[in-house]
This record gives sequence, structure tokens and C-alpha cells, in this order.
Amino acid sequence: MQHLLYAFLIALTNNFDNIGARIAYSIQGTKISTLINLWISVITFVISLLAAISGTMISGSLGKQFSSITAMVFLVAIGSWMILDPYLKRWYRAKADRKDSKSIYGILLQPENADMDDSKHIDFKEATLLGIALSINNVGGGLSAGMIGLNSFLVGFLSALLSFIALWAGNYVAEFFIRRNLSYKASFAGGIALIAIGINQIL
Repeated sequence: MQHLLYAFLIALTNNFDNIGARIAYSIQGTKISTLINLWISVITFVISLLAAISGTMISGSLGKQFSSITAMVFLVAIGSWMILDPYLKRWYRAKADRKDSKSIYGILLQPENADMDDSKHIDFKEATLLGIALSINNVGGGLSAGMIGLNSFLVGFLSALLSFIALWAGNYVAEFFIRRNLSYKASFAGGIALIAIGINQIL
């Protein structure tokens, strides 16, 4: 049961950027079709699964104790990044020009910029870049999950499922988060959860 909880929490925190992107898309009026959402979920599943499998292989090579310490470092670092990420994105928005915001680097920092042609619709090419950008956060969490012995398929599946739900929920999620000003609070809470899971690995 603890492993299931940890897998869910890691998958959930991996997907906070998806929620943020969906909020931005709802405000902008940008649409993501069900088929495109499924494609993004497939990308999320593959990247998360491969990361978790890599973590399991690393754990087998390095030994349980060293892997636990490494996983703790990863999780604490990712958690700290999640706490600081909203402030870094604010700084990026203030400094970046329009050209930079449409670059791959810009999409990594602000996934909502994936609509590069301003068509108010995400196509397959844009969805591929968006899926990769949204899944970058999953690499560290997936590696850590594998290192602490979580099921790789479960981590990948939950990450893909929550990714799909976050992007599908659309305006309902946007309205809920905006009205209660929860975007930054959720990122902070997710960061604290990852740090707590990480520290627990060496206790």
C-alpha cells in the first residue's frame, strides 16, 4: 500500500506542469482534442516507464543503500525545484521575448507556449514537443521511483493517466485553481511531499 501511495504521489507531482498548462490553455482558449491528449499521455507513459526502469537497473547495479541515498537526493532536489519553479517562471516571463517563448527552451519552461502557430489548437507536432516538455519533470521522479523499488509500469501508467486527466479536465480545473489561487500552493505542497518521500528513504 505504501508503494502504491508513493507511486501515486510521484506521478501526481510529475503532472503539476500539466495542470498549469491546462489552466493557461483554458484562459487563452487553446483546445486540446482527446486524440492529441492521448498522444501526450503515450509520450508521458513511455518516458516515465523508461526512467523508472533505468532507476531499477541503477538500483540493481549500485546496491540498495547507495540507491536509497541517490533517490533521496533526486527527490529532495526535484521537490526543491517544484517549490522554486513558479518564481523562476515569473522571472522567465518577465525576461523572455516572443521569439524565445516559442523556442524548445521556452516550451520547457512554459509548456503553454507549445501552440507555436497561435492557431488555438494543438496539433500532433506541437503535441509531441509539449509531451516531451511536460515529461522532462518525470525523468527525475521516474528514476527515483525505480531506485526505491516502485513498480515501473505502475509509475508510467499513473503518470500517463494523471496527465490525461489534467489536460482533459480543462476549464473545470482552471476555474477551481484560479478561483482559489491554488497553482502555487499545489506546487509548494507537491515539492514538500517529494522532499518528505526522499528523506524517508534514509530513515
